[in-house]
Amino acid sequence: MEYKDYYKILGVDRKSSEDEIKRAYRKLALQFHPDRNPGDATAEEKFKEINEAYQVLRDPEKRAHYDRLGESYSNWQQRGAPGGFQWEDWSRAAPGGVRVEVGDLGDLFGGEGMGGFSDFFRTIFGDMSGVGASPRSVRRQQKPQTFEQPVTINLREAYQGTDRRIEVNGRRLDVTIPPGARTGTKIRVPEAVSVGPNQPKADLYLVVKVSDDAHFERRGDDLYTNVVIDLKEAVLGGEVTVPTLSGNVVLTIPTGTQPGRTFRLAKRGMPNLKKPKEYGDLFVRVNVHIPNKLTSRQRALFEEFLQAD
Repeated sequence: MEYKDYYKILGVDRKSSEDEIKRAYRKLALQFHPDRNPGDATAEEKFKEINEAYQVLRDPEKRAHYDRLGESYSNWQQRGAPGGFQWEDWSRAAPGGVRVEVGDLGDLFGGEGMGGFSDFFRTIFGDMSGVGASPRSVRRQQKPQTFEQPVTINLREAYQGTDRRIEVNGRRLDVTIPPGARTGTKIRVPEAVSVGPNQPKADLYLVVKVSDDAHFERRGDDLYTNVVIDLKEAVLGGEVTVPTLSGNVVLTIPTGTQPGRTFRLAKRGMPNLKKPKEYGDLFVRVNVHIPNKLTSRQRALFEEFLQAD
């Protein structure tokens, strides 16, 4: 069985403080979370590994036990002793009476689908975690509470990203909403809500609602808008200014453009939430303004044009 270097997995020093370990964990968990990497099996495995490392290094007793194991394993490697390392000795060596109260190992990973612990963890911390214990001897851990709070932003804020200041338990917090957010996007504010005495703080989720826009319709990362051109531009061609969320652009109208024709402006749509450097497209639908009043000269020209056809 391969030794797992939990410090290396989190990218921290062996003398790192609890706060340093927590900050490293949060950064990596955000980077490799399955919600940000849908369908990426490698990222999901990395996320499991990060969680497992944090479960050990956040707990002083498990961390001390792991550090003693690391010293013994390092000494065994340096000696070059024959035979394999005696992993089972470390399973028996776990301090008695210490038990993580879990009913499902997946609970520690924040929900279903995150899998359980590795064989390394089960072997080294089996007696400390309750792994393998009978169901009656292990009390089921309650899932941590979470709270939700709605927040409304406009389409331009969703395009650029924005900040919101919220008040939780008398504290003011500045929360960043990333570019590409859409209705239903959840922004996690870790440990923001005080639940009660001797209780861990709960996470707060801001649930985003993007308000309707008067000029653009959003479909995924693509945007749709309308522009009006006059009859002369439709017949003879010309140029029209099209507003976009990144500034005005000039659209060339070819000769003989029909009412309802749609033009695609590449990468003028919304940024992708998970890949903010990638953009959707803007689709511009052309409406032709037909004059309802004509001068006698204009009417004569139109009649002459129709007769010539």
